[in-house]
Amino acid sequence: MRRRPSPARPPRLLSALLLVAAALAGAAQARAADDGPRPAAPVPLTHVIPAPASVRPGGDPYEITARTRIQAPHDSPEARRIADGLAALLRPSTGHPLPVTTAAGRGDDGIRLLLGDPDAALGAEGYRLTVTRRSVTLSAREPAGLFHAVQTLRQLLPPRVERDHRQPGPWTVAGGTLTDAPRYAHRGAMLDVARHFFPVDEVKRTVDQLALYKMNRLHLHLSDDQGWRLAVDSWPRLAAYGGGTEVGGGPGGSYGKDDYREIVRYAASRYVTVVPEIDMPGHTNAALASYARLNCDGVAPPRYTGTAVGFSSLCVGKPDTDEFVDDVLGELAELTPGPALHIGGDEAHSTAHADYAAFMEKAQRAVARHGKRVIGWHQLAGARPAPGALLQYWGYDRTGAAERAQVVAAARAGAGLVLSPADRAYLDMKYTKDTPLGLDWAGLVEVRRSYDWDPGSYLPGVPESAVAGVEAPLWTETVSTRAQREYLTFPRLPGIAELGWSPRSTHGWDGYRVRLAAQGARWGAMGIAYYRSPQVPWVG
Repeated sequence: MRRRPSPARPPRLLSALLLVAAALAGAAQARAADDGPRPAAPVPLTHVIPAPASVRPGGDPYEITARTRIQAPHDSPEARRIADGLAALLRPSTGHPLPVTTAAGRGDDGIRLLLGDPDAALGAEGYRLTVTRRSVTLSAREPAGLFHAVQTLRQLLPPRVERDHRQPGPWTVAGGTLTDAPRYAHRGAMLDVARHFFPVDEVKRTVDQLALYKMNRLHLHLSDDQGWRLAVDSWPRLAAYGGGTEVGGGPGGSYGKDDYREIVRYAASRYVTVVPEIDMPGHTNAALASYARLNCDGVAPPRYTGTAVGFSSLCVGKPDTDEFVDDVLGELAELTPGPALHIGGDEAHSTAHADYAAFMEKAQRAVARHGKRVIGWHQLAGARPAPGALLQYWGYDRTGAAERAQVVAAARAGAGLVLSPADRAYLDMKYTKDTPLGLDWAGLVEVRRSYDWDPGSYLPGVPESAVAGVEAPLWTETVSTRAQREYLTFPRLPGIAELGWSPRSTHGWDGYRVRLAAQGARWGAMGIAYYRSPQVPWVG
């Protein structure tokens, strides 16, 4: 099962105190690292996450000083925006003016951003970073590649660059050339805002954290038994009433259409595509409670604040249900510029199999009618996936052979797979039996277990060409605050990002754990309360 009933949650006060203690410890370590003796050498080009595809170190480092300028292409407003973002990141901590210009320079003008790199192997997201004593050059074919190059440059500077006030230098970047491009097109994380609601600013912070590690999908789980989180004009009670609660009986909340558009806009500015999910035909109690006519007996159930799964179902075949599905998906498609809509399809235990298959076929046709690609949880393989559909696999070591066989058969027949194995990629699983947050139905998922697998060979029988990428879901039965979200997310998120971006040849726990250890000081500077796994030799 994807989401079993959670055990009793630790008291919120205790969880909060434990997380505050972790955050203070991390911040103290970060300050010690920032304020202590400075290493003579800059960060090696090989020490970033995700691991680069190719590195040729060598030559003198470049130092960012008060004379440094940032040069953007004169004919690309998007590249200029990326250059402005780089300057805004660097100015507070370095104290340098870092003017952004579009005037052509001589090659010794500091940091240069170039578009139109002739190397076709870079694709839409790849880039080249070249560092000499006189300049840093970021080159890409497309703006997304330039943005990813900026994230690499950011990691090549000391962690104190993330602070919002002036820090001591020097600000040096190691010499050499780094060439990079992603292994998979889909590299994402999911935030469940249905079990506990997170406001727009918190979603934006999540986007920033994904972008730092070159992840390009934010999957928003917008509806479930406990809450409906997006305004739908044609069915207004979904958000007004169905959005008014959450796990534990809190106030819940929902996004107006302008809120959702702002999330989409902000994510796009960081080259992250929003993938919205409306889970159907199960996980629908919030909708059923909002509209009695969606129920087969015409009676609306009460709103639900628990964590059990599998008890709710839309009334398959009822005209009201067909109208609901088409209206909701139509409005969602209109709001969503990205190519895909996620229609859920998991844990529909209260829907007969024949009804499930019929419902999912209609829902997929509705998605296509509104011009989008279908994504569904891997149970869609038990129906009839539409041509071009993506199945999100959340199985784990104890998943039955028959269920796996269905997924393999669908992949061999042409369906794509996004891999989210629950005992590897689920961020809501506990690290150990003693960590204060999370669930454990899929097992305990320490940092090494989360990182140490290969998406290309994870499901025997699936051709690697069928793997579209990876995604790290965070279900929020036990998560209601920023500190709790970040504690479960870090340090596991960067590992999933690396599995999605980096070539298989770069994977290796021994090297990765050293690179990961250096990220702790950066997270401390960013105010991220992370789990200090004993498997990682944290710096400081």
